[in-house]
Amino acid sequence: MKQHTFISLMKPVQDKMYRLALRLLVSKEAAEDATQEVMLKLWSRKEKLSSYNNVEAFAMTVTRNHCLDQLKLKQNNNLRIVHSNYECGETSLQHKVEIQDDLNWVEKIIADLPEQQKILIQLREVEQYEYEEIAKMTQMNQTAIRVALSRARKKIKEEMIKRHRYGIANN
Repeated sequence: MKQHTFISLMKPVQDKMYRLALRLLVSKEAAEDATQEVMLKLWSRKEKLSSYNNVEAFAMTVTRNHCLDQLKLKQNNNLRIVHSNYECGETSLQHKVEIQDDLNWVEKIIADLPEQQKILIQLREVEQYEYEEIAKMTQMNQTAIRVALSRARKKIKEEMIKRHRYGIANN
């Protein structure tokens, strides 16, 4: 495989790889490094890429595994979540602050989820992958994916309700 063929094959996937790495590693710098390292790994396997049915799924799996390895090495201990992807139209400053606060809380809740649920939320809710594609990437049963996602969503909902009801007497 020539360089231009590899680039044309991987360019559409590169942004998704970065977003997955960013969700798992939290730091933009760490996500950029991870994406670059995964691209180098894929380049070293360029001759074998054509044997995969879904190169995108393979690239996402390699990215996920690389990020999990990085997390296991504890290289990303002191990183914090910075969410800068949200843009709001013409709303009041107070509303913008409230929305940003809610987003920060959701990110904290997601960060406290088990690794598997965190990855599934990223792939399904952020990356918008279908269950079948997620099953290929994670080597999980689709039913298990649905159950884990349901539990993750329930946990996020419960924590947000708890946060919003704080200080309000329940009758």
